[in-house]
Amino acid sequence: MQLHRLHRSHGGAPRAGLLAPLLLLLGGVTAAAPYDHDHDHDRARAALGRGEVRPLAQILQAVSAAIPGDVVEVELEREQGAWVYELKVIAPDGRLLEVLVDAATATLLADEGDD
Repeated sequence: MQLHRLHRSHGGAPRAGLLAPLLLLLGGVTAAAPYDHDHDHDRARAALGRGEVRPLAQILQAVSAAIPGDVVEVELEREQGAWVYELKVIAPDGRLLEVLVDAATATLLADEGDD
């Protein structure tokens, strides 16, 4: 994948039908370490409780304000000691983007396209 610069655009928010699976985030979180996936939701919930990550709703709002398209997948991972949300977004032109967001600040770090 090639790294693209982030751009500001007035795209719509993710479709409601796609948000339902995302609301199950705490039940389907993955981690980069050798964790048992059955307990990933516990680690995510604990990180949220400690204020180490922002709620998914805030992350989706930040992404939809910057990247037009439909969010189709969300993962919460530890990368180099920091929590990062990784979102898959289908752009209006059909490209699949992988968007990385700092989970503590909701700052967009990068988006990588499939071209």
